[in-house]
Amino acid sequence: MVTLFQALTLILNVIWFIMIAHIVMSWLINFQVLNLRQPLVAQIWYGLNNLLEPVYTPIRRFLPNTPGLDLAPLVAFIVLIILQRALINNAGFFYGY
Repeated sequence: MVTLFQALTLILNVIWFIMIAHIVMSWLINFQVLNLRQPLVAQIWYGLNNLLEPVYTPIRRFLPNTPGLDLAPLVAFIVLIILQRALINNAGFFYGY
């Protein structure tokens, strides 16, 4: 059971870092620090989008339409933090306490 706990923690941490990279990169692109015409930047950006769009799309269906402001990453980030905290708070179950 400890291995399952560690695997779930690792998966949530990897998703957390991917979401942070996507959020920071979106800011840098919007403030024109990064340019999507650069092949490496475009490849990373579209790769992150392809990874996270299946997560964001169901959330966007429930959120109100706010032009110019996408709240789906924020909601997904909050849900991810809640899942991490719930897993950590129930660590005793995995360790057999």
